[in-house]
Amino acid sequence: MIVTVAKNSGFCKGVEFAVNTALEIEVKNAFVLGEIIHNADVVKALSSKGLKIVENLDDVPDGGTVVFRSHGVPKEYYNICAKRNIKVVDCTCGFVKRTQTIVEEQSSQGKFIVIIGEHDHPEVLGLLGWCGNNALVLNDFNKIPCELALKDLCIVCQTTFSAEKFEKIIKNIKKLCKKTVDVFKTICYTTIERQRETENLAKTCEAMLVIGGLNSSNTNKLYELASKYCNNVFRLANAEDLDYSKIKNFKSVGIVSGASTPNSQTREVLLKMAENTEVKATNSMADVVAKIDNESKFKKGQIVQATISKATDEGLQILLPFSKKEVALSKDELDCENYSADEYMDKIGETIDLLVVELKPVLKLSQKMIKMLKEEEALSADIEAGKEFSVVCTGTNKGGLVAQMGTYSVFVPAKEIRPGFVKDLTKYEGKTLRLRAIEIKKTGRKEIIASQRVILQEEYDAKESERLASEEAFFANIAVGDVVEGKVERTTSFGAFVSVNGFDCLAHISDLSWTGVESVKDVLEIGKTYNFKVLKIDSDNKKVSIGYKQLQPQPWDLVSDKYTVGEVIHGKVVRIVPFGAFVEVEKGIDGLVHVSQISYERIETPATVLNVGDEVDAKIIALDTEMKKMNLSIKALLPEPERKPRAEKQNDGEGESRRPRSSRRGDDEISNWSEGSISVGTSLADIIANAKKSK
Repeated sequence: MIVTVAKNSGFCKGVEFAVNTALEIEVKNAFVLGEIIHNADVVKALSSKGLKIVENLDDVPDGGTVVFRSHGVPKEYYNICAKRNIKVVDCTCGFVKRTQTIVEEQSSQGKFIVIIGEHDHPEVLGLLGWCGNNALVLNDFNKIPCELALKDLCIVCQTTFSAEKFEKIIKNIKKLCKKTVDVFKTICYTTIERQRETENLAKTCEAMLVIGGLNSSNTNKLYELASKYCNNVFRLANAEDLDYSKIKNFKSVGIVSGASTPNSQTREVLLKMAENTEVKATNSMADVVAKIDNESKFKKGQIVQATISKATDEGLQILLPFSKKEVALSKDELDCENYSADEYMDKIGETIDLLVVELKPVLKLSQKMIKMLKEEEALSADIEAGKEFSVVCTGTNKGGLVAQMGTYSVFVPAKEIRPGFVKDLTKYEGKTLRLRAIEIKKTGRKEIIASQRVILQEEYDAKESERLASEEAFFANIAVGDVVEGKVERTTSFGAFVSVNGFDCLAHISDLSWTGVESVKDVLEIGKTYNFKVLKIDSDNKKVSIGYKQLQPQPWDLVSDKYTVGEVIHGKVVRIVPFGAFVEVEKGIDGLVHVSQISYERIETPATVLNVGDEVDAKIIALDTEMKKMNLSIKALLPEPERKPRAEKQNDGEGESRRPRSSRRGDDEISNWSEGSISVGTSLADIIANAKKSK
């Protein structure tokens, strides 16, 4: 079998810069907005270092750090970060930045923007934010809207879009449009080269392997292109997806990988193929293989000598032994207080010692870590003595949590994370652990086995002891009837929990107001301090009941200052009994209108003229604050009807006296001959109605 690997495979420059930057960034309070690249293995590697991935800018705290991935983001994101004091680490690809500039400038000149690409691709979503979302996204050359014919167009393209498909869409747009059409072919040149190589390999090889994240747009384009010219195309996320039995009978196999595929994944596929048969590789990515081979010669924790070849504002470019390819060394990994490229210009050609920190997904070296090794020697003495130390959890395994402290790997068994059982270990990833060493292994693989549980348990025991002592002192110095000061901590439907000298006491809702309340918040406000009276103490169950209303005057205590006999009040009928009606003068104060005080005319029952809810005016005719009684009269506010003198009895000859005809009225009428508001023939119902309305 002859295997040909495309030369243009592996990370492109933009992706490589984004991944290297993310690997070197200080992970504390740092976040990546979306997956740094569309490759699950790389994303997992970054997550294991403690770098958190968020999908929304709102999830980044004020003052934090956010990494903008190579796909780019809308323009407004930069303004939002500036307002919230969020540090931006911008890894936007240079080709994407160029497209953003074109979209912004052309849109401001009145051009209608057409973006050729995938509607939901993050790069396209970012571009929309540079023209106020006033753009059309196209990805089908057969679906060109007719309304474009009337617009001046500016056309750009997603950097990883199919070059062949782009040309077809442009051709159809130009056929339709009569106005100005400015076309910017913003597809990345490396994307074009990958697609060209894929096409050539697919035409000449019996089978094709396309390697890369299954959600990678540019890798999926390679798969579609290869499938057009080859009948046997296999899509692989990594070496685990390779089923060698499906390709073993092919004489020639071509391998291509997307821009978000690390070279190590391609190498792993080649090694897996070599394990099954003798594979002859041609055109096998000389630079990629050289880089992979160099990385394989190093071991994590090894100190190597490197030669300084260039100094830039971002750091140094160095040459490693047996390598002709420069490797970036971030200024953050140099052992210097303030980095200056000019100072290192004089050191080009000199060698420096570097520690191999990481091998995958890319080689990471550090000079300052060597200094840290020396500091570790002093620190290890303190750790051995049982002193507390802190690390950031970088991941989990079946047995517990893992972290790194300098050159030591740190392992925290699940049972040593905290008191009690921990079901979900992943929630500790990226969080700081406070530890005490259980065992330190200095030979071979340097490892510290540590416990956070012992520290938390000691602190809990100390707090519990302090709480019990405080609780004992509290109950020793409180008695029923005491007036105490308390702060309202929280409220419920049945009352308020009040902190009195640090102890939670309950003020039941029935003990808040003499007149009753529907909600605790009608009387008490959370966070405020009030005086309360101690009502009940249950030392055995550690409960204390307190009351607020017991320190407030009752409504009847103030009646004598507010009301006097003869005063007219306005109130509402709240209940009716056979002997009268009770009128609510104010909340907690009811007055009785006896049935005889409702009207001058005799009535059988108050319910015949009054209803619950009626508002009436009445005069106070009696007041007894000690007995909490108030007598009211509606009748007293009505003019007393005048009655004619009784007519003399007349004998009709049969001994029967008769009333004058003019004095006869119906049973529900009253005669009134005097000047006033009640006229002759006014009914009892009218009289009561007038009493209700008067104020």
